[in-house]
Amino acid sequence: MTIHNAITELVGNTPLLRLNRFTQQSGLQVDLLAKLEYFNPNHSIKDRIALAMIEEAERSGKLQPGDTIADTTSGNTGIGLAAIAAAKGYPFRVYMHDKVSEERFKIMKALGAEVIPFSEVEGFAVIMEESDGDFVAAARWLAENVITREPDVFHTAQLENPANPAIHYHTTGPEIWQQTDGQVDIVIAAVGTGGTVSGTGRYLKQQNPAIRVIAVEPGPFSIPDAENEDAKEITGVHAFSNILPERVPLTLDRSVYDEAIAVEAWQATAAAREVALSDGILIGESAGAVLHAAREVAKRPENQGKRIVTILADSGLNYLSTSLFDHNISIGQLQVDALVKGSAVRRAS
Repeated sequence: MTIHNAITELVGNTPLLRLNRFTQQSGLQVDLLAKLEYFNPNHSIKDRIALAMIEEAERSGKLQPGDTIADTTSGNTGIGLAAIAAAKGYPFRVYMHDKVSEERFKIMKALGAEVIPFSEVEGFAVIMEESDGDFVAAARWLAENVITREPDVFHTAQLENPANPAIHYHTTGPEIWQQTDGQVDIVIAAVGTGGTVSGTGRYLKQQNPAIRVIAVEPGPFSIPDAENEDAKEITGVHAFSNILPERVPLTLDRSVYDEAIAVEAWQATAAAREVALSDGILIGESAGAVLHAAREVAKRPENQGKRIVTILADSGLNYLSTSLFDHNISIGQLQVDALVKGSAVRRAS
């Protein structure tokens, strides 16, 4: 009889699935595998870092009974933190982008979190305008001007907390190595904080330096800025190439990945819709971006016959209120809308 005592014991050890029909329908000559992180208790890879950051803070004494846990998050980290905090008896406060899906607000509130949208933070609109809506700049401003000034608050600081990449080094990387018996050629993951790519990639390269690690970021039409504030973003995926160094999370180790691939929001949506119909799995926007990148990598002649592992970060269930699986809005229309809007902005500027 196996009985677990807390959800903390259910984090990690997610399955690896061969995407047979997606591979066949895309005409790929590779072994394409998906690390399904939605098998974590709160349906995303962020459960790993939520648990790691909280338990490391407990061990170090930075987090004391009665303290409030707080962070800035685009969604999944907040859900993971809310759940682990509830299971351990801590209050949790989250500062969150107004544009994330409705489900995420409701889930965090259901888990007892105090949810504060960015738009309700005094002075926040100014920093967002000055930084062209950059998430890293926004998170640092909130940390310095709001979170760390509050009494009895532990700031998990996911963008710079070393426990973030460390948990992927100690769990995600070893799981992939063991599940494939060390037979893996390429690993692809999206960059939000960069912890997944950094920790997982570092571990796997230590086992076999020939393994290629590919990091996924948004394409130019999927990055909001001061001139195109309404650009459709890929939730949880942030740019790290060709931006100011201070806007790159400290949790991203640039020495680990071998290549960066930019993916547009409509491409991520297309891949997520396709794999739902081909292999019966519902994945989120960032996972769709990773899958699109994997297909492009798999098409390269030099990669025929290789094994590609994709880290699919979360479930599509948290996106049902968005256009991700709304087949009334075609991929072509999403693409045209993004290109027309982006081109119009560029002409006007």
